[in-house]
Formats: sequence, C-alpha cells, structure tokens
Amino acid sequence: MSYTYLVESYSEIVLDHAAHPRNQGPLEDANARGYQMNPVCGDTLALMLRIEDGRIAAARFQAEGCTASMATSSILTELVNGLTVDEALALTHEDISEAVGGLPTSKLHSAALVIDALRRAIAGYQVSTSAT
Repeated sequence: MSYTYLVESYSEIVLDHAAHPRNQGPLEDANARGYQMNPVCGDTLALMLRIEDGRIAAARFQAEGCTASMATSSILTELVNGLTVDEALALTHEDISEAVGGLPTSKLHSAALVIDALRRAIAGYQVSTSAT
C-alpha cells in the first residue's frame, strides 16, 4: 500500500492525529477505565478518564491498531475533555467519524471501538461510585 493511497483514503485530520496522537499514554490518577478490542482486526484501546464533579477532567489512551484507530482514539480524548458524563455518553460513532473528517467504510469500526471503550469506562465509573 502506497502513501498516496493513504492520503486519498484518509482526511488530513486522521493523518495528523495518527502521526501526532494527542493524550497518548497512561493517566496515573484515572478513576474510569475502559478497554475494548475489535475481534476481527485485533485493534485494541485502553481509555483512561479522570472524572471530577460529573465532568471529564482528563482523558488519555493507549492503543494498538490501524491509522484510523489511532486517530479516532486521539480525537476522542480531545472531544470528551470537559464534557459532562451524560454529554460524553451521548456521543456516537457518527460523531467521531465526523470529527475526523470522515472515514472509509472499511474503517468505521475504529469509531465504534472508541465509543464502546468510552461507554465501558463510564459504566465502570458509575458502578464504582454508586457502590460507595
């Protein structure tokens, strides 16, 4: 696969976030974590959030996968920062695809991957805080 093919298939936003991911790496004081794996392609995402007073105060990720998965993971962390938990839960894979300037049909799974990880992280947080 040539670089020209990638440039034609992906938006500049995808290529930028894949080459220069934002908020990549562990979040030591995370109080919400979501892990998601795509069983078909093997892409994985570990999403870490710090939620304070019902808002996402920080978001970081660790991922392995294709260009689209790296870019959507990066953009998700930027989108959710500062959102309330309910606002974050309202995000859809269509919102993620739109935020990265669109995705090829064969890569739409990457947007679903990050939304699933986000929902898992928030669900785990809600369970842990309601138990205390």
